[in-house]
Amino acid sequence: MHQWVYFINRWLKRGLPGYCSFCLAQALAGRGWCATCLCELPWNLHACRQCADPVAHGASLCAHCLIEPPAFSTTQAGLLYQGPIKQLVHDFKFYASPRAGTLLAELMLLTPPVTQGDALLSVPMTTRHARTRGFNQSHWLAEQLSRQLGVPMVTAKRVKDSPSQRTLNRRQRATNLAGAFVFESLPPAHITIIDEVVTTGSTGHALATAPPVSG
Repeated sequence: MHQWVYFINRWLKRGLPGYCSFCLAQALAGRGWCATCLCELPWNLHACRQCADPVAHGASLCAHCLIEPPAFSTTQAGLLYQGPIKQLVHDFKFYASPRAGTLLAELMLLTPPVTQGDALLSVPMTTRHARTRGFNQSHWLAEQLSRQLGVPMVTAKRVKDSPSQRTLNRRQRATNLAGAFVFESLPPAHITIIDEVVTTGSTGHALATAPPVSG
């Protein structure tokens, strides 16, 4: 009985139009949240400009990016993976909730990158992983953002079926994804990579160094 109540509450919070998806109060016009919940979300206010890791107030780069900078120039991650945002990502990623995905896309649009790329790139999955998950959540988000921003999409291909990144540390993640991606055609010079969660930046680094497919 308690489990049913949990799923019903989650469905209500994520699914009722006109009501805040976080507290069920009246939502702001045209939005999926109320003003109070918007203010109380875990905003990433002081972040490394290159990888978006939280840093001390006034610092522009984290220690990792100072010592071993990644191949990408900047990361825009407006919210921390905590509390209601963690639950929202979970609902979208593991339950394929379109409402949760729409909310994530809308929240991403509130804190866009300072410089917009020439194209959007979603993180590609292996065929096996896509079949297991049922959809590519990064590609879904990129499609929504592409329509909203009027920016075209480009695609890359995953050619290495690496183990899950979930239990790996920073260096292991980088090694795990080395050589994992290729572009099937020459991409534009400036691309914005779309992903629902940024942890160590290893995925972005692997895509930023991915070559065009030979032959």
